[in-house]
Amino acid sequence: MKQKIGLILLALFVWMGAAAAQAPFTIQDLLQVKRVGDPQVSPDGKLVAYQVTAIDKAANRGRTQIYLVSANGGAAKQITNETGSSAGPRWSPDGSQIAFGRGGQIWLMNADGSNAKPVTDLAMGASDPLWSPNGKMLAFTSEVYPDCADEACNKMRAEKDEAGKVKAHTSDRLLYRHWTAWKDGKRSHVFIVNLENNEVKDLTPGDYDAPPFSLGGPLDYAFSSDAKELAFARSTEKDEASTTNNDIFTVPVTGGEAQRLTGDNKGYDQSPLYSSGGRYLAYRSQATGGFEADRWRLMLYDRQTKQTRDLTAKFDLQVEEFVFTPDGQMIYFTVGERGQSPIYAVTIDDAMIKKVVPEGFNGDVKVNANGKLVFTRNNGTMPTEIFRADADGQNVTQLTRTNEDFLKPFNLKPFEETEWKGAGGAKIHGYLIKPSDFDANKKYPLLVIIHGGPQSAFNNNWGYRWNPQVFANAGYVVFMPNPRGSTGYGQKFVNEISADWGGKVMVDIKNGVADVLKNNAYLDKDNIGAAGASYGGYAVNWLLGHNDDKRFKFKTFVSHAGVYNLTSMYGVTEEIWFAEWEFKGNPWDNPKLYQKWSPNQFVKNFNTPTLVIHGELDYRVPIGEGLQLFTALQKRGVESKLIVFPDEGHWILKPQNSEFWYTNVLDWFGKHLK
Repeated sequence: MKQKIGLILLALFVWMGAAAAQAPFTIQDLLQVKRVGDPQVSPDGKLVAYQVTAIDKAANRGRTQIYLVSANGGAAKQITNETGSSAGPRWSPDGSQIAFGRGGQIWLMNADGSNAKPVTDLAMGASDPLWSPNGKMLAFTSEVYPDCADEACNKMRAEKDEAGKVKAHTSDRLLYRHWTAWKDGKRSHVFIVNLENNEVKDLTPGDYDAPPFSLGGPLDYAFSSDAKELAFARSTEKDEASTTNNDIFTVPVTGGEAQRLTGDNKGYDQSPLYSSGGRYLAYRSQATGGFEADRWRLMLYDRQTKQTRDLTAKFDLQVEEFVFTPDGQMIYFTVGERGQSPIYAVTIDDAMIKKVVPEGFNGDVKVNANGKLVFTRNNGTMPTEIFRADADGQNVTQLTRTNEDFLKPFNLKPFEETEWKGAGGAKIHGYLIKPSDFDANKKYPLLVIIHGGPQSAFNNNWGYRWNPQVFANAGYVVFMPNPRGSTGYGQKFVNEISADWGGKVMVDIKNGVADVLKNNAYLDKDNIGAAGASYGGYAVNWLLGHNDDKRFKFKTFVSHAGVYNLTSMYGVTEEIWFAEWEFKGNPWDNPKLYQKWSPNQFVKNFNTPTLVIHGELDYRVPIGEGLQLFTALQKRGVESKLIVFPDEGHWILKPQNSEFWYTNVLDWFGKHLK
């Protein structure tokens, strides 16, 4: 009898363990995933410093610490452990020290993490340290009041603004606020600090931002190999809100008048980087002024001949980031390509391009002293980890496994590629994601998620703001299309959405939905929802007024930070060049396209339940767009709900807010699709 009871208990424990292992992946699990990034190879090539961010939900923020791992793999070692965050490790040229950011200032520590001490103490903070090749200086960025001549003035102004009872914002020009912050007369400048005497010098004085605002990507300043010169990106345009014209400048590290290198180009010029020998200066460039989604080219300026060449003139994909080989004769770079991010190489002499690491969504590429590659990689089931490969891309090896044990029990399903015919018979590509416990004999509601941009793409990568695994494992099949405007399919494909926001792209999306419904019997054709943010929110708002496809019907929508009224959007967004390019002018001189493609023109067709979400600090698609949409839905008597985050911008980033967002979005879909 005891033996029988024991067997029953054992079976129960096994069943309970299996049940626990098969629990669905939720937002609570997503918040436990550690975020790996920013690998930096030591000068001798033996170690990789990198950062790991862990989410502290109770504190409602992430905490970042710095780690070391051998370039040959093995156990990682944490070398910072403060209450706050330590991030952005940068090796000194001799490998003895690491510069990093902590508490809004630049710090130094020994390579093992000991003897940490601050280098800067600026009223406006300091970030993004960069070592000079001789190890005697660090370059960094800090905000300033451009009319202040020294730190004492900046400190006095900052303290006065903080203590003042009046918090009014004033401006006499456009681009007075950006993304989530008001400019309030401040500028970003590039400084250097002399590590021998701690003297700090502003190398980019004046009423301009240097470097310009960036959402990420390569650093926009660099030292020459002899440490005598600094290259940097800056815009000197009077109307910054209406132009993308940034240029590359150089200035002596001793200070003085900066020299403009790229004045003939009217588009973006950014991301300068010197070759190790100092002969070349490479940078990324867009040829078309006012078009922020133009193809990023890899340009090479020869400092001896004063000539500039386009190394990617015959290459139809966008260069994302790049790095020189130690001998300065080749450049590795990454591109977005059909949902992946392979690593390419181009030779300096003859501009021959070859794909070196074809698989994976790769980034943060570095080259060690022996010419081997260190880079990050992630995919739809694996958050970012650090990898290495030989110079020719062979022998790819994973160095870190930060989240492997945590995620393994969830058995997350890989992204499945799918393809269909869009407008004009064009081939369109996208992904399907299924729940971990997927059963082809069951019926699943379909969630269509539409990306923003509109010039961006869904990739086979890991994300946190719209993680498809969270949606799929709530009991849905997720469809992520890459219609016209998506990057990674050639520049013509990107260009075909401009001035056509509700045209070919909507045919691409609808044909994709019809195709996956036709070819997958496990999909419930009566329960289809769609969601999107930014342009994806616009697409949802457009479909809300055009939910009349004879092949299927969307049963509910979620519109996050969606563009609703193109005319009002023009007047309140900050990067005005975007609207003027996409709709070929402003609303009073060229109202036709604004009226043709604006979702608010089709309110009388609104009849589908819709959840509207917006951040009150969103200056890219300001909150009025969401409020107008919700008002129209309510006045039309359409079932709708409004969620506003007063402390968030275009993206919902704070952990507790993110949890609330996912919970409410899934509750909304659950109410209408299950």
